[in-house]
Amino acid sequence: MTNKLSMNKGTAGALLCAAGGMCWGLSGSMGQYLFTRQGMDSRWLVPLRLGLAGVILFIYCLVRYGRKVAGPLSNRADFLRLIVYGLLGVSTCQFAYFLCIQLSSAAMGTILQDLSPVFILMVTCIREHRKPLIKEVIAILLAFAGVLLLATHGSIENLLISMPAIIAGVASAVCVMIYNCSDRLISKYPVALLQAYSFIAGGIVYSLIFRSWTIHYVPNAAGIFGIVFVVIVGNVLAFTLYIRGVSYIGPDRGILYGFLEPVTAAVITVTVFHAKATVFDLVGFAMIFIMLLLISRRDEPVE
Repeated sequence: MTNKLSMNKGTAGALLCAAGGMCWGLSGSMGQYLFTRQGMDSRWLVPLRLGLAGVILFIYCLVRYGRKVAGPLSNRADFLRLIVYGLLGVSTCQFAYFLCIQLSSAAMGTILQDLSPVFILMVTCIREHRKPLIKEVIAILLAFAGVLLLATHGSIENLLISMPAIIAGVASAVCVMIYNCSDRLISKYPVALLQAYSFIAGGIVYSLIFRSWTIHYVPNAAGIFGIVFVVIVGNVLAFTLYIRGVSYIGPDRGILYGFLEPVTAAVITVTVFHAKATVFDLVGFAMIFIMLLLISRRDEPVE
């Protein structure tokens, strides 16, 4: 009975993380459309989408959980963890990710963000007081080699992605590590509630930092649809589904199924935005996929 329950949780976790990854990929591609075709600025879009998503989730949590919504705020230690989880993790990840997309493409943004398993591995090794396994070292080398191929298209002298875009993409990967490894919060409070506070705080803080109200932009009908899409699909659904899946199967396994994010974004980038894929892109993409497999696979226990 226990094994069956564990299997059901594992299957549910895998499906939830995969669904969350696909939602992020779709949202990233929509973000690229908004930046390239609608002329939006990430400094205007990100605070707006965070704020709207936060309000939607908070209303839902008020209806479902009532007074329990004050839980994370009433405990000082949890409140501090929520600041790290919500502002440094979830919210900063959103800005860095969309900034990378604005400076490069949705495919590049999602692929760079998928360096997060490397940082999750580092945290895991520190927590468990151990050195990385050989397969884990190989995975890290594959990750950096894959990113190098994707960034240069095989020619180190012709860097086809700007350094600011690389920095933004890697920063988003670090932020993914932060919110994935916030085990105490994830296991103690409803995922939707954590996301609601994270989005609201991020929307307020980034609006103040970028003074979003000074960026004069009026979206048309297509732009409004895009905003609604990235709010509902990219924030409300993606984060909630993915973090729920991580609570079932852990961050190392969740990252593997979240790989549907760059797959989805890459396919859309090539088919919709007509970007050319080179052999070096495919090899780099394969290297990162192998890296995810190596890190996410658990060793079978010895009988």
